[in-house]
Amino acid sequence: MTHAHITTWVVALILFFVANSLFKSGKEKPYKITHMILRLFYLLVIGTGIWIVTSLTNISGEYIAKIVLGIWTIGMMEMVLVRSKKGKPTKVFWIQFFVALILTIILGLRLPLGLFDWF
Repeated sequence: MTHAHITTWVVALILFFVANSLFKSGKEKPYKITHMILRLFYLLVIGTGIWIVTSLTNISGEYIAKIVLGIWTIGMMEMVLVRSKKGKPTKVFWIQFFVALILTIILGLRLPLGLFDWF
């Protein structure tokens, strides 16, 4: 289960940076296609996350925090792309994206289902 979840969010991150670079280089059609595929991966990330959480027998506050952080990360990814397309400033959303991403990854590795026992 965790492998599917990690694979979907890694692909989503790659698609996010590809979509952003396509937009910055002025390639409108490939940007739109990549952005739509990324939105599909948002759903896959959320779906695999729900799959993991529903398989747990004991859901602690840390899991709830991880869910909130994960949704915040996805929200900031979408805000960066949409505001870039509209020509609005994105600095605040980039900062929030990186903070949310780092916190989500750290918490994910700390939880019992994390792949590594680092923390």
